Amino acid sequence: MSILGDIEPKNVFKFFEEICAIPHGSGNVKQLSEYLKKFAKDRKLKVRQEPCGNIIIYKDASAGYEKSPAVCIQGHMDMVCEKASDSRHNFKKDPLPIAVMDDEVFARGTTLGADDGIALAMAMAVLDSDEYAHPPLEVVFTVDEEVGMEGAKALDFNAIKARRVINLDSENEGVFFVSCAGGLRGNINLDVEYKQHSGIEYDVVISGLNGGHSGEMIDRYNANAIIIMGRLLRFLQSRMKIRILELSGGLMDNAIPREAGCHLHVSKENSTTFEDTVAEFEQMIKNEYRANESNIMIYCENLGMSTRPALRSGSAKDIVFLLRTVPDGVIKMCRDEGQEGLVETSLNFGIMRLDDDKFTLEAALRSSVSTQKYALSDRLSLLADAVGADYNEKGDYPAWEYNSESEILPVLCRLYEEQCGEKPVIKGIHAGLECGVIYHALKPVDIVSFGPTIKGAHTPTETLSVESTQRTFRLLLDLLGELK
Repeated sequence: MSILGDIEPKNVFKFFEEICAIPHGSGNVKQLSEYLKKFAKDRKLKVRQEPCGNIIIYKDASAGYEKSPAVCIQGHMDMVCEKASDSRHNFKKDPLPIAVMDDEVFARGTTLGADDGIALAMAMAVLDSDEYAHPPLEVVFTVDEEVGMEGAKALDFNAIKARRVINLDSENEGVFFVSCAGGLRGNINLDVEYKQHSGIEYDVVISGLNGGHSGEMIDRYNANAIIIMGRLLRFLQSRMKIRILELSGGLMDNAIPREAGCHLHVSKENSTTFEDTVAEFEQMIKNEYRANESNIMIYCENLGMSTRPALRSGSAKDIVFLLRTVPDGVIKMCRDEGQEGLVETSLNFGIMRLDDDKFTLEAALRSSVSTQKYALSDRLSLLADAVGADYNEKGDYPAWEYNSESEILPVLCRLYEEQCGEKPVIKGIHAGLECGVIYHALKPVDIVSFGPTIKGAHTPTETLSVESTQRTFRLLLDLLGELK
């Protein structure tokens, strides 16, 4: 039974529901790629499937637009897979548990994947119909955007002739993006040693944080559970001896981590002091974040006496040193005219793991200034060196520079004003968009990015506005009709 079948525009929400039924987390998009390929072939549209899974679908111009320059519509297939702590959803095989309430489409206990599934659905709706006016179309669906723009980087740009690009990977209706930050992934890997140890074992979990997208939401100064865990460990070490047994936090380097946990050993005589110290720290953190993190909770459970491998004191010291000294959040704000209030450089540690003999931290670094991005990465390299850890970069992607001579943007702004009766917001975004990769591959190229309102992207509370999607799809159709 269809859940979204009665929502207009029906073709858009029909395709979105079909996409939600196909598992498509980053690194797991083969099935969705095949679905899109079949979609094109069933409609006798020319389609190209690249080895990595990227899909390019070509559609001839509608009547009267045959001599118009081609337009590229672009979005990405993969979604961020985050779920609530009590969710049993399996992102590898389960359809998303989508639902609708009033104006919002959401998934129960998981991310919805409207970032960027709704882009695919809108583009598919354009391809599916012969009623819409448009120039020749080159519709590009890329893989693995959420883990370093890997699909865009692997794209054969010789297969794209368009020099006018509409990117649909934006999340605020009425906000048109015209530039974006570049970024890279920075990973710290530290070899650790263990020693058998006995003590009272405690399970400690930091939870209830807001989380969110580590680019767009970094300027909200939401708490990072991994960074707070580092503070908690250091706070405990200042009061008593502790031994670290387990340590983990976060799921994606481009999502601000909402939870972190550890198992610790303390001596029997320190158990009461330990619990009191954790409670004291919890109140301190709640006070610090009282304005924007009302649900922070630190759970602490006494599991009784145990004998287990615990980190040697030197390894534990190195880990706490890293957690307490790594940069976090907003590093620098933009000073350029017209860009006031935009983050220039930031860093988010989104994954922390302690696996056997290795401790790992994974970070997403972003900056609209490439030299600042590499300078920040160098700081991480130096910190890693200080404790004898390895540091490596991956997933480097370029920024998208503002084009003051865009021909698409004035048309889009006029159409939006006519539709909504107000001027749109034109801005850069402190997040990696594939526009940066496309810009560097195709320049000179005219690019604009817009989309419907998506709240809570990259979190289990993600929602998609139905009415915003309706208006945005109409805007897309009107724009294509104007690009003659």
